[in-house]
Amino acid sequence: MKFLYRASSLLLALCLPVVAAQVQAVRSDTVGKVLETPAMAVPQLESAVFIELARAGDRLVAVGERGLIALSDDQGESWRQASVPVSVSLTAVQFIDADHGWAVGHGGVVLATQDGGEHWQVRLTGIEAARLELDAARAAQPGATDTRAADLRVQLAERLLAEGPDKPFLALHFSDAGHGLVVGAFGLAFRTEDGGHSWRSAVGQIENPYGMHIYAIAREGHTWYLGGEQGFLARADNGRDFRQLESPYEGTYFTLQARAGGGLLLAGMKGHAFVSSDRGESFAPLASRAGASFSDSIALPGGDALLSNQAGMLFRLTAAGHLAPFAQPLRRPVSGLTQAPDGGLVFAGFTGLFRLAPNDITASE
Repeated sequence: MKFLYRASSLLLALCLPVVAAQVQAVRSDTVGKVLETPAMAVPQLESAVFIELARAGDRLVAVGERGLIALSDDQGESWRQASVPVSVSLTAVQFIDADHGWAVGHGGVVLATQDGGEHWQVRLTGIEAARLELDAARAAQPGATDTRAADLRVQLAERLLAEGPDKPFLALHFSDAGHGLVVGAFGLAFRTEDGGHSWRSAVGQIENPYGMHIYAIAREGHTWYLGGEQGFLARADNGRDFRQLESPYEGTYFTLQARAGGGLLLAGMKGHAFVSSDRGESFAPLASRAGASFSDSIALPGGDALLSNQAGMLFRLTAAGHLAPFAQPLRRPVSGLTQAPDGGLVFAGFTGLFRLAPNDITASE
C-alpha cells in the first residue's frame, strides 16, 4: 500500500486542474465516510491484503486494507479479526508491550489500543491533523527568519485543510507509552506526549523543504532517523530537530533499521541497500543481487537483521555487515514481516498472511 500510494499521487499530479479538483472532491467525501465506518467482517481473513505486522507480547497483530486488523495467539497459525472503528487502509502498527499499541493509515488516521489489539479507538484523523498544522504554521510565521518558506508552509497547510483527509500516515514510532511520532505523505509529521490523546505538528521540526513522503522511522537511544522518497534521509539527536543527511541514493527508502554502536541500515527501491557505522555520516552499499524493492526489515537476536522484498526474497545482514540470501524465496510478495515468539517468521502481503515455522527455516537454509 505504501508503494501504491506513491504511484497514485504521481498520477493525480499529472491530471488537468479541473479533473484533479473533481477527483479530489470525490476522494475527500469517500475518505470522510470510511473514517466513520467500522471495518467489515471478512470471512477469509488470512487471504485479505495485509501490509504490516507487530508483536504484542506473545500475540501477533497484522494491519491491512479497509481497516482490517488481525490477531494471532498461536504463532501465526490462525487469525481472528479485531474490532476497528474505521475502514481506511492501515499502513503501520507498533506495540510497546503486550497491551499498548498504535496503528496509522490512510485518511490521516491514528488508532490506539490498551487491550492488546482487541479493541481500537481513533486518536487522530486527517481533518484534525490539517487544523493542527495550519495553527502551527500560522504561529511560526511572525518570527520566521525565512519569510518565504513560512508563507509557503501556511499556504500548504491551508490547502491541506481544504482538500480534506486524503493524506495517509505511513510510519510511526513510540519510545514509551506516552511519546510518539507519526509521519507520512508530503512530509506530514505529528507528535504526542500523552499516548495519542493530544497531538502537535512536528512539520517545522523536520528539514524537508520539498515535502517528501516519509516512509520509515528508526531509533537507537536518543538518535532518531527518518527515510523517504527521492533519497530523503534525516537524523535528530534529540528526536525533535531533524536535519537532512547526505544520502547515498536518490531513490526511495522504504525501511530503516538503527543498529547498535551508531549503525544504520537503509533499504528501498530496486534492491538498493546501504549500511553506516557512523550514524549516517557515510555509507557503504550492500550487494543484494536482486532488483525488487526492499519492503521491510526487522532486527534479529544477536545483532543481525532480516530484510524482505516485493518478490518474496529474504536477506540476512550479519552484525559484521555481510548481506546474503536467507532461506528459499517465498514466491509471494512481502509487504511486512515479524518474528513469532517461537522463532518462526510471519509475513504480510497482497496475498494475505503466511508463516515459516522454525523447522522450515532451518531446512530451507
